[in-house]
Amino acid sequence: MSTDPSTRTAAAPPWAQVHLLGVLAQSHSFTRAAERLGLSKAAVSQRVADLERAVGVPLVARTTRSVRLTPAGQQLVDETAASFAQIEQSLHGVRDLAAQPHGLVRVTAPVAFGRQQLAPRLGGFLRAWPKIRIELELSDRFVNLPHEGFDLAVRHVSQPPEQHVAWKLCATRTVLVASAAYLKRRGRPLHPAELSGHDCLPYLRQGAAVWPFEQIKPVRGAEPERLRVAVAGPLRANNSEVLREALLAGLGIGLLPDFSVGSALASGKLVELLPGWRPHGFFGDAIHALRPSAPRVPKAVRALVAHLRESLAGGFDG
Repeated sequence: MSTDPSTRTAAAPPWAQVHLLGVLAQSHSFTRAAERLGLSKAAVSQRVADLERAVGVPLVARTTRSVRLTPAGQQLVDETAASFAQIEQSLHGVRDLAAQPHGLVRVTAPVAFGRQQLAPRLGGFLRAWPKIRIELELSDRFVNLPHEGFDLAVRHVSQPPEQHVAWKLCATRTVLVASAAYLKRRGRPLHPAELSGHDCLPYLRQGAAVWPFEQIKPVRGAEPERLRVAVAGPLRANNSEVLREALLAGLGIGLLPDFSVGSALASGKLVELLPGWRPHGFFGDAIHALRPSAPRVPKAVRALVAHLRESLAGGFDG
């Protein structure tokens, strides 16, 4: 075997493994990194081991509960992150030279909104743009978009987070509702303060359940009355679909976003209460599509946002 350096074949630079290490640093999990990269967990582990052999130092500290980088691994990720971000932007730019939007769009959305409103709207979009693929993850946790590789988040918020591109898809409002059967049994409240004596089905959050209200049309010259009402009842849940079904069963009064109860209101199965009062500051007042700030937005992302804005323009009344 020749030992002449000029005759040796140089090993391929391990750029792919370095990028994989960055994904692992963001996801803190071999499993999540493998899912994001479309690899097996074993392949991710093997490539990290190959990179460690190539550089000669440990890069990942593995425990039974978590994955974290060693100081050397963190240094490597930090010093290459800007370069990989620029490569990604360049790839998006070249891809957008194509006449038709195409490629993968990874989307995250809240569970209830995703099931009730987003998923039914994707069929028409994918038929209109057959070269686009969508991966939709439904989760109520606030996702770090760049760290977890998402292109877009759909969120129910009043004020979009800073350092994000935000498109308002539509307005939304919070409504106080109950079934006719419950109202026949317990009576209709005429003032928010009366809710403390009713069976209420609050959204599950930390601490006591408190519903805030604001008077819509105060006496001329007077400030709108505002009050916060402590409520309680037989059920609390962190999913509006669960609460809606309990309301339809006549278990109590609920405060929910209109996208969860619009069709039930339109059909008369639920009744809106306290027309002179507006719940405020409980849920957001708009649905937004969010994306980390970047010099360029891919055509496929822009196409999806445009489709959602158009299809949501009519609101949630039925």
